[in-house]
Amino acid sequence: MAKDAPRRWDRRMQQRLAHGEAAALGELYDRFASLVHGLAHRVLGDEDAADRITREVFAHIWENPDAYDPKQGPLRSWVATLTHQQAVRRLRQTESAALARGGEGTMEDLERKVRRASAAARADYIVTAMPAPLRAALELAYFQRRDYRQTAADLGVTEDEARRRLRLGLQLLSTANDAAGPAEPHPSPGRPHPGYGRAL
Repeated sequence: MAKDAPRRWDRRMQQRLAHGEAAALGELYDRFASLVHGLAHRVLGDEDAADRITREVFAHIWENPDAYDPKQGPLRSWVATLTHQQAVRRLRQTESAALARGGEGTMEDLERKVRRASAAARADYIVTAMPAPLRAALELAYFQRRDYRQTAADLGVTEDEARRRLRLGLQLLSTANDAAGPAEPHPSPGRPHPGYGRAL
């Protein structure tokens, strides 16, 4: 029952937005603005551009609340998908314009940059969305450079459990590159991108 509580919140939020409830948009912004801005910044590497994408994403949600279908997955994943699409579209536009003005590089370079940015943004999303025990293990092992024995001691779990958490966390992270492969073009704004939410 508790597991379904977030999905009930998602459905209720979609209904409130569909009824034009401004307070619902404020609540949604409070919950997801840092996620949206962080993903946009990871793709674009620019604070002002991330601010613009954040405004655009919430404007899109306000104007198109019915585009979200709770049956297709969590609202968080849908918001992340919208952000990813908008940010990648902006990156392509910006880089294509730079190439047209005689900038360095080729279209192949641009696509490689898009794939790298997409993979980095998805990895960030996976880390923030994965269960806290897995995230804690990864942070100890990879950001604080603890081995699995030290990680187990810090977390108060067995070494086998520490290894299991690290393995699962890495398996989730490995999907970041799968979702950002060369075939990732321009999904339609209302349709969830297959990468977000798949491994969550």
